[in-house]
Amino acid sequence: MAPAPNSGPTATTVAVRGLAAIGYWRLFAVAMPHLAAAAIMLRTETDFSSRAAFLLAWGTLNFFFIVWLRRPALSGALSLTLVVVLVLLSRLKHDVVQMTANFVDLILIDRDTAAFLFTIFPNLRWSVVLAAIVILPLMYALWWLDPFRIRRLPAAAGLLACLAALTGCAAVWPGEDWRGYYDEGYLSKFALSGVTAVSDFASHGFMQSDASLAEKLKVPPVDSCQVAGRRPHIILIHDESSWDIRQAPDVKVPAGYGSHFRSFDGKQRRFLTESSGGASWLAEYNVLAGLSSRSFGRFSYFVTRIASGRVVRGLPMALRRCGYDTASLYPAYGAFMSARGFHTTTGIEHFYDARKLGAKGIEPDSFFYDKAVKLIAEQSPKAPLFAFVYLAANHFPWETRYRPDLLPSWRPPGNAPVVDEYLRRQTLSAAHYRNFVAELKKKFPDQPFLIVRYGDHQPEFSSSLLDPGLDEASIARKFDSYDPSYFTTYYAIDAVNFQPVKSPTVMDAVDAPYLPLVVQEAAGIPLDPSFEEQKNIMLRCKGRFYTCKDGAEARRFNRLLIEAGLIKGL
Repeated sequence: MAPAPNSGPTATTVAVRGLAAIGYWRLFAVAMPHLAAAAIMLRTETDFSSRAAFLLAWGTLNFFFIVWLRRPALSGALSLTLVVVLVLLSRLKHDVVQMTANFVDLILIDRDTAAFLFTIFPNLRWSVVLAAIVILPLMYALWWLDPFRIRRLPAAAGLLACLAALTGCAAVWPGEDWRGYYDEGYLSKFALSGVTAVSDFASHGFMQSDASLAEKLKVPPVDSCQVAGRRPHIILIHDESSWDIRQAPDVKVPAGYGSHFRSFDGKQRRFLTESSGGASWLAEYNVLAGLSSRSFGRFSYFVTRIASGRVVRGLPMALRRCGYDTASLYPAYGAFMSARGFHTTTGIEHFYDARKLGAKGIEPDSFFYDKAVKLIAEQSPKAPLFAFVYLAANHFPWETRYRPDLLPSWRPPGNAPVVDEYLRRQTLSAAHYRNFVAELKKKFPDQPFLIVRYGDHQPEFSSSLLDPGLDEASIARKFDSYDPSYFTTYYAIDAVNFQPVKSPTVMDAVDAPYLPLVVQEAAGIPLDPSFEEQKNIMLRCKGRFYTCKDGAEARRFNRLLIEAGLIKGL
């Protein structure tokens, strides 16, 4: 029988030979970044919407690099490198400030941020150098080995399609701010925050303000302040995470609890903050600049970094006009959230951060009070001092006992361990404050002092005490709506050798941006035109600022400051 005619190689055979000619290992080089990205997505993204955003962000990165390089293997490797770096930095940021990386972190990278990271992680420089030594040769090898070339026009179309779909994702599933506290969803949250940040910036820039106003503020001359009588030293105390826990039901407190929250006249006053559970720097912005962080919308988390070098109006600047020396005692590195730059922009002349103070870790309140006493002792008798004293001992976590040697007689009242530790630290803080006042009376018997204290925000567990029956989503909605129960702490006024001046601004409840008014009025300091205008707002809005007239008063006031040159570049 004659042999069957040879019909030639099959399509499968041709495909296999083609793949062999290209090299399976070269194909693996193309596929490997995508497989690794899929593994990262499955590990870090927890639901359908976040995984959809991850895939669209991944596609955006790949198509972006393909447009420039045309090589899919190298583009995938570069995209994977950026995603891995983002995940690592996001986890690092969460370890430090309990929030993951946001797109605004990228556009606000500055010298202070880099300095802070390299200070708290001294080996980071060498890690960056080592990573560059390893990665750069690998990228060159992928450039040489990649067998494919993709045309730029289809890649550009893919880039635009992914961006459009990602924008749609942000519209359908807008990222809630509270998700930033979850240690997950790094790429999806970063990508969605990019869409909203660009949209917000295009709408109103970093800060909300009216487009124009016919009225103007007068900028006061430097030497225009005339004070009747002797000016007191002013000490403004940032009482970390301090809140009257009796607002929550069924919490057992030690005997005498509550006196710390009362003023010299026996009254207990409420302080309405703009953060809860963290982000102390929002209160810094409120009480030093005298403005609302909420005017920055989605950028509010970065308010001190944005305001540094731009917001040149504030309580320290107003007091300097009246002959005060100004100083900050800060418990962290000055580069953290651009604290040094922000404080000095608002008028602080002498900034003492943790390094300059010689702090070793989290120091007790007495450490900072002792430094304040030393500053006052060195002060010229002709110039009063404004000191911003920033406490830190009551900072989380409360799962561990802080300095048990400082309060050996403590007996827990019988709450959850975290709550009892929080109460122990509050008790310690109150004792250190009483000692500080006694020291002022003893060492400076003929010098007047005005002391104003405030709680910067409630502790992170307060919502579970206030609303133990609510689920996580319901609690998140209360945060998003700025429910006052989650944002109310205290402020108190005390005095040594001085009688605080009565003023209508010393209200029973004030929004945080009004505290500089309270301080100046209680000290008898004449207000400059910007604070005089803000006082008018305070009185007609009854202590509310950003929420008055749905933000109209704040937007108008911001524009007045911009036109007066007190806010620049915003």
